[in-house]
Amino acid sequence: MRFIGSAGVAAGCAALALVAGPLTTASSAPVEDPPGITVLPELPEPGEAQFVPGRSPYVPPTAPPAQDVGTAAVQTLAAPFYACPGFSGLQTTNPLANLYKDVFTWGPYAPYKVGNGGGNINWALNPYKNASWYMWFHSLRWLGQGIVAAGKGDLTALTRVNTIAYDWHRDNPYSWKSNVGAWESTMHRTNVLICLRQAILSGLQVTAVPTRYAWVDTALLSHARFLTNYWSGAWNHGTDESIALFGVGCTLNRTDYKDLAQQRLAQGITTSIDAQGSTNEQSTGYAAFNYSLWGRASTALLNCGVDPGTTIATRRALLAKWLALATNSLGKLHQIGDTQVQATYPWTGTPMEYAGSLGTKGTVPPWRVGIYSAGYVFGRTGWGTEATRGFAGESTYSIRFGPARAFHGHFDHTSITYTARGRDIVIDGGYAAYSAGVWRTWVVSPAGHSVLTTPLAAALNPVTRLTGSSVKANAEAYQFADAPGTGISRVRSVLVLKNPDLLVTWDRASARTAQAFQTLWHLPPDQRASVYSRTTAVAMRPGDSTRTVVFQIPFKQALPPGATLVKQGQTNPIQGWHYPSSYVRQSAPTLMLARSGTSASILSFVVPVRASGGVTYSTRWSGTTFVINLNVGGQQASIGISGGGSVYRIG
Repeated sequence: MRFIGSAGVAAGCAALALVAGPLTTASSAPVEDPPGITVLPELPEPGEAQFVPGRSPYVPPTAPPAQDVGTAAVQTLAAPFYACPGFSGLQTTNPLANLYKDVFTWGPYAPYKVGNGGGNINWALNPYKNASWYMWFHSLRWLGQGIVAAGKGDLTALTRVNTIAYDWHRDNPYSWKSNVGAWESTMHRTNVLICLRQAILSGLQVTAVPTRYAWVDTALLSHARFLTNYWSGAWNHGTDESIALFGVGCTLNRTDYKDLAQQRLAQGITTSIDAQGSTNEQSTGYAAFNYSLWGRASTALLNCGVDPGTTIATRRALLAKWLALATNSLGKLHQIGDTQVQATYPWTGTPMEYAGSLGTKGTVPPWRVGIYSAGYVFGRTGWGTEATRGFAGESTYSIRFGPARAFHGHFDHTSITYTARGRDIVIDGGYAAYSAGVWRTWVVSPAGHSVLTTPLAAALNPVTRLTGSSVKANAEAYQFADAPGTGISRVRSVLVLKNPDLLVTWDRASARTAQAFQTLWHLPPDQRASVYSRTTAVAMRPGDSTRTVVFQIPFKQALPPGATLVKQGQTNPIQGWHYPSSYVRQSAPTLMLARSGTSASILSFVVPVRASGGVTYSTRWSGTTFVINLNVGGQQASIGISGGGSVYRIG
């Protein structure tokens, strides 16, 4: 968007004359306000610091680079330019008045005075002992309101943001690699300096940076040097760094910086977004960010007269399909990995337009199920085209498998999320801040997910194989296998039905030594769960039209006393919580289906039904096939478990 100046003409002219010399003659007309700088819309950027002290942030590209990024020039009517990328939303909580008091605000923490009131900042401060607070402090993005005001001709604002930014430059000479917060924020700070440079030119209505502000170009060169020497590789941070480096090259007309940035973007795109459209960051939230980020990369290249090629656009289109399939029936992304509860953005002209608008805009996607080798299954009963269901009335699910945990992923293999009847049914433990200590440990662990856990064994970081799948009009079946702990094998069969909508899982595990085996079902925090017997529990929000019935059927193993338990708001060990976002923790019921010994067979059903609806079943053997006949609110379904271990819908 373009910010338009609104300061009074007389005041603006008088102030400008002090810096830039006389602007009028006796017969000249009054000078108009500066138009301000062009600031791009905010991206849905992650709020947490991502670097871990003592650990390299470099992610090597693993796929062949794109061959078409930056291979041709683009003829444009406008002169090459690099637009100010914005300020990550930090400008909204750091008003101009606070900048004049040297007060910085971030996240859930109270505003804090970080300087002497005159722009002399103590950059060593970290009053809340929080890496993210410190990183964003060093990003300088909190100067956003002042920079925008400066671009409109507010010279008081220009003086203050210039003073603070120069103070950082003076107090943090190259190289700042030993300061992890200053290191991680380099790409953000580079962009802020570019925005400041644009504000200087716009606010002073000059075409070259005046001598008193020449330090900005010096600082940009040192930041480009740092970005050149310390690239984070093929993930969102490396992409952001490459865009910022390209921005310096475009701003200062440095072909070497532009060429290196283009080379790195070409290296990064094919690893960051694979040939199926999955990102390498193991998080739906970071997938959404990468979609936006690579769009910004293309725009930056084009605006500076460089052809981005077709690979970036092709991979983004595949990711758009992935994100549409990853959208649940509530219009939100399935909460996987480091992802807060967030709506899918309805990008016009993509499958996300339909998914993110809850079916009110765009075109109905032609896919209902997606299976991705990066470790995701996304499925749904439909897109709301049936009059009796509507968009929110569909059931949607996600299942995790695949490569070992990395980046922003969790130890969540075989975990399930599920929505039905217009609400969450099975949820994830969520996304705790990286600084949350034992809470972060829990939310990342298997115990924070709807999986079969073995809490007495040290958890490994397994590769989980999808060993079978079947997709039919009224049911999908999957089978997964892995080794979650030393000497432990685990197999999970999942069956998802339509009409009636429900989940079935058959977990079996064996171990060389006695273990506790626990199949966990994490339920939404608004529900209250009660155990009715060792087979059955019911969860419901008071006054809701839907309840969830969770039950297990004895199959190849008797149910012991305490086979069905509710854990909620428990702190030792931690269990029964949900993090909808980094700094919000809610008590939430977790159903635990428990066994002990050297083996387990846990056949469980998660059935959402109307509040007054019932669920009944009967079982029988047909040869070597175990048959379960279900009646769910009057709808019939039969399920078979073959002698070979396949779980499937009959008919």
